[in-house]
Amino acid sequence: MLISSSAHIACGSVIEPGAVIGAQVYIGPFCVITAGVEIGEGTVIASHVVINGQTRIGRNNSIGRYSSIGEVNQDLKYAGEATDVVIGDRNHIGEKATIHRGTLQGRGRTAIGHDNRILNSVHIGHDCVIGNGTLIGNNSGLAGHVELDDAVQIGVMCAIHQFCILGAYAQIADRSGVVQDVPPFVCASGNHALPTGFNQWAVAFLAADIQQQQEIRTLYDRIYHLAMPFDEAKKEAARLAIHYPLLRLFNQFFSRSTRGIIR
Repeated sequence: MLISSSAHIACGSVIEPGAVIGAQVYIGPFCVITAGVEIGEGTVIASHVVINGQTRIGRNNSIGRYSSIGEVNQDLKYAGEATDVVIGDRNHIGEKATIHRGTLQGRGRTAIGHDNRILNSVHIGHDCVIGNGTLIGNNSGLAGHVELDDAVQIGVMCAIHQFCILGAYAQIADRSGVVQDVPPFVCASGNHALPTGFNQWAVAFLAADIQQQQEIRTLYDRIYHLAMPFDEAKKEAARLAIHYPLLRLFNQFFSRSTRGIIR
């Protein structure tokens, strides 16, 4: 066990030998931190939190009461293999969140990037990959192998089907069920979720030059107003990505999409 002298651990918490607790970490009462867990500098953990398995948490995160991180996943094929959870820096994880470790059949890792807001009672299943700057609303759930690219926003009480990919700056409205991939900048709503428009207020879109904005709008129109076939959309995104940096988001998305896109 390696605990920084500047860390604060409240009475009633259990820190197993083999855990690593960084400088200025605060751990509230009645938490359990098992061997193999690493918690980075400045992270604040509220009361009644359980962190176990091979879990690595970065700096300046906040983790709400009654959350469970690194728990055994719900995949019936899992047999105790050495898989892990890796969480970056400056993430806010709300109360009663559950984040499960990966599987060998997947990536072997559940990964969360930086600056994400994961609100109360959110479930993140095994082998999920979450980028940076995302928002996941209260009581929403991500099934196994889901990928969220940067700045995705998911409303409250949403369900994301396993293996779905949500492209950068996509927005999912409250109480939606997503069963296919959602391209970058696309807004979706309903169960099953359907496209409802284009996220013209996305920070990256507003910062882009007029030509790139027009190319993105044109690609969106071709896919959703002119019913461009998926293979053609994929080729068009690859062509545009050569000349327009922001269009690379579409090219990267289409190169990974396997479930088909919402229509």
